[in-house]
Amino acid sequence: MTELSDALTRVLGAKTAKALDTSLGIGTVAELLRHYPRRYARRGELTDIAGLEIGEHATVLARVERATKKPMRQRRGSILEVTITDGQRRLSCAFFGNQAWRERELRPGKTGLFAGKVTAFRNTLQLANPEYELIDPESDEISTLDSFLAEIIPVYPAAAGVQSWTIGRAVRQVLDTLDPVEDPLPEQLRERHGLGDLQEALRQIHRPESWEQLDEARERLKWDEAMAIQLIFAQRRHSAVSRPAPACPPKPGGIAAAFDEKLPFELTAGQREVGEAIAADLAGEHPMNRLLQGEVGSGKTIVALRAMLQAVDAGRQAAMLAPTEVLAAQHARSLREMLGELGQAGELGSADNATRITLLTGSMGAKERKQALLDTASGAAGIVVGTHALIQEHVTFADLGFVVVDEQHRFGVEQRDALRSRGADSTSPHVLVMTATPIPRTVAMTVYGDLETSSLRELPAGRSPISTSVVPVAEKPAWLDRAWQRLVEEVGKGHQAYIVCPRIGDEPPSDKSDKRPPIAVLDLAPQLAEGPLNGLRIGVLHGRLPSDEKDAVMRAFSTGKLDVLVATTVIEVGVNVPNATVMMIMDADRFGVSQLHQLRGRVGRGNVPGLCLLVTDALDGTSTRARLAAVESTLDGFELSKLDLELRREGDILGAAQSGKRSGLKLLSLLEDEDVIARTRAVAQQIVASDPELAEYPGLARLVSEVVDEERAEFLEKS
Repeated sequence: MTELSDALTRVLGAKTAKALDTSLGIGTVAELLRHYPRRYARRGELTDIAGLEIGEHATVLARVERATKKPMRQRRGSILEVTITDGQRRLSCAFFGNQAWRERELRPGKTGLFAGKVTAFRNTLQLANPEYELIDPESDEISTLDSFLAEIIPVYPAAAGVQSWTIGRAVRQVLDTLDPVEDPLPEQLRERHGLGDLQEALRQIHRPESWEQLDEARERLKWDEAMAIQLIFAQRRHSAVSRPAPACPPKPGGIAAAFDEKLPFELTAGQREVGEAIAADLAGEHPMNRLLQGEVGSGKTIVALRAMLQAVDAGRQAAMLAPTEVLAAQHARSLREMLGELGQAGELGSADNATRITLLTGSMGAKERKQALLDTASGAAGIVVGTHALIQEHVTFADLGFVVVDEQHRFGVEQRDALRSRGADSTSPHVLVMTATPIPRTVAMTVYGDLETSSLRELPAGRSPISTSVVPVAEKPAWLDRAWQRLVEEVGKGHQAYIVCPRIGDEPPSDKSDKRPPIAVLDLAPQLAEGPLNGLRIGVLHGRLPSDEKDAVMRAFSTGKLDVLVATTVIEVGVNVPNATVMMIMDADRFGVSQLHQLRGRVGRGNVPGLCLLVTDALDGTSTRARLAAVESTLDGFELSKLDLELRREGDILGAAQSGKRSGLKLLSLLEDEDVIARTRAVAQQIVASDPELAEYPGLARLVSEVVDEERAEFLEKS
């Protein structure tokens, strides 16, 4: 018999076990049974070929349309070119070498599973030397693929060296010898919510006899995943609110009131509403843990500044963390400009109740840094702005009461927890995390489960429209030439442009992929200076420049001394140059939807419309191009966040595509499973309120460690 903890070598034999471990990192029975099918095919029904991605290992159920044998040009032998179809789109398969038997097998009309790496050949999608297993949908004979005896055919995430049908056989072998499995969900909980037991769910997810059975299995296993993450966040919320915080009540006639009086514009209704909620949190004696999400340009910074001034009024300090030194320096400048005389304490002409804003980053000069550290430790600085250097051990605050974290997804859980422990007198400072990446409600409940969420959807008056266009270089190379001309035309009108690349260019070469390396800043800038942008003033900005150089380049661009800035994503958030009207993103397919939306938000900040050009060699019909088309089609970040989820493949939402690690979360859909997420959240909060350590629920404690390990919990906070 077989247990979940058994190594696969004992159950399946050394050869199959080694293939699963090497190709997919699957080493135990539990890991194999949690490797759920990616999708299910109905017997006789073909797989949708649209949306395949270059570079991925794909398994498709398709019909042979034609097969043609051609001699090879460079060497002896022949190529068998087989075109397979799902009835809508075609996919080319190329087999090399003299293989007459294959020609006899792959006759038009035959149906089978084809598996291999998706490549591009002459701008069409192709599988090179794919493995395949043919089936006869009409036959009642026992197939070599025993899974095809069923009406529902599981198709597994596979890899070179181990195909979907190999995984299916391994799963069947394990299930046939599996010992009774201890269920982590208490029986009373399962009965109350109409859930089956774990063992039956594992059997039905891999070998469903009906679609109804499959739905029941998926529902139960989604509960496991959702319960695990909601228990983690319930524990984190319980821990956070049980600690004391420095109360920062509003002060009539203080610096916050003075700032409001001198504001040259009206706050939006959303800014006022969110500001009131934050003000109430700050006045409390337990730590605020709030997420503020809002569109690019929705005015999050002014909301954060008003809250920081409330903390200063209460005699506390406020800290603002930015993901990059460029953004930290810009935040410090922006806050000083907004405050004017109210931010010039100790200087001539400052207001009586003024505070001081101090910038502290890791690469400051020794003299500047020493003064900044002194201002922070003495309390002379009411507001301290910096990167994660702010939370290093040797940085001391006189009385830290409030922390603003800009762009939460750039910071890890350890950094956020380090901030929470920096309050005076064993208190935890209030924390506000901000993001310009709008988040659907289910994602907020799941990924930011320990935070209260506020949203700013209304854009302040005066923002200009931005038009976005995809530039498909592989299909229409002339469009790139026109894009450079368009950029030059904008500069000719007195405007400026950003060109963003995914790579700096001084990294060691990588041989992990057969794709060309991403376009690099250090390679592209000189090519442009000698070519299509000859005569323009071009600057270069990336994260590995010394701090003073970065600041100098950004200042030169901000003051109009540069026409074009060729940069990495250091300019992704917060950088504000109203005269910049063009954002050109090279290899746009290498960026996520939220990054593209953020980058696009750097233009259209003045009174002139912005233009965003997404340059890509991704082919039409791939999911990558669909993602870029989504960005092209709408400026609504909240709508984009939903489209982003729709375009992600099953298992990627909280999985390896984002973190680079194999995930325990595979079935939960943040678009479709709001009900499961909400119900497990309520159950988790109830359980943790009475038993924070889950001492009475060993099964649930084990579930948390199995489905969401420590590394996964950290990723959830970094997302």
